[in-house]
Amino acid sequence: MKIGKYNISLIQTGTFGLDGGAMFGIIPKPLWGKTNPADDKNRITLKVQCLLLQSDNKVILVDTGMGSYWDEKFTKIYNVDQSNDALVSSLKKNNLSPSDITDVILTHLHFDHTGGSVILENEKWVPAFPRAKYHVQKDQFEWAKNPTQKDRGSFIKERFIPLAEEGILHFINGQANFDDEIEFHPLNGHTIAMQALKISDASNTLFYCADLIPTSSHVPIPYVMGYDVQPLETVKEKNIFLPQAVEEDWTLIFEHDPFIAGAKVIKTERGFALGEKFKEI
Repeated sequence: MKIGKYNISLIQTGTFGLDGGAMFGIIPKPLWGKTNPADDKNRITLKVQCLLLQSDNKVILVDTGMGSYWDEKFTKIYNVDQSNDALVSSLKKNNLSPSDITDVILTHLHFDHTGGSVILENEKWVPAFPRAKYHVQKDQFEWAKNPTQKDRGSFIKERFIPLAEEGILHFINGQANFDDEIEFHPLNGHTIAMQALKISDASNTLFYCADLIPTSSHVPIPYVMGYDVQPLETVKEKNIFLPQAVEEDWTLIFEHDPFIAGAKVIKTERGFALGEKFKEI
């Protein structure tokens, strides 16, 4: 897919599992289990689909997945499958190496979105993309350093603090434009100052939902994660962006969907629902 000066594709970085009840909040299992079957530990399978944007002078990676170097306990709890260094392998399929990345845009600093931002070298955590500038909302960084008891398990500081120590973390303050095609939209439901990306030109709009709508099953307004720190804010945010997506014919990208890359959205008598689905973009 091409939007403006960017050729856009998805980078697959492996899978992991989270509790289905936590992923769907108040929605009962007989409903969410139809689309996202759980294993014997009640975990559903989730992908981490990062976004790759390439222009003549930029190679931008949006989120970095889980990364590697997790211990056995963590790997078993979250059913992590990052075999064969999935992020690097996916970049190789696009004829790229980590040193080719010029910018990394982080939607937020939960471990499944920024785990691949660093690598372990000589027992020290260092940036995985040595030439890149990393972009994140300033308020998200401050929140991640001092999270609440509810969400502290989602932030693994060794996966993002080294970026600040290296001086390569660029802070964004609120809604902003990266350039003519890329807009940052801060959201406060899932975590404080997560940023979704709107990528558009005169013909097409792509909306990278991050964890506002993590899978295609989360499109209906009440389908809100139990992980969200402010679930009513998530409801408000979905009520802002989903009508725009319908009216302006956006393509939504679902970062964690195990089956599809993205979809159009339609409005029905029962609320918002999936329209045309895409296996790839």
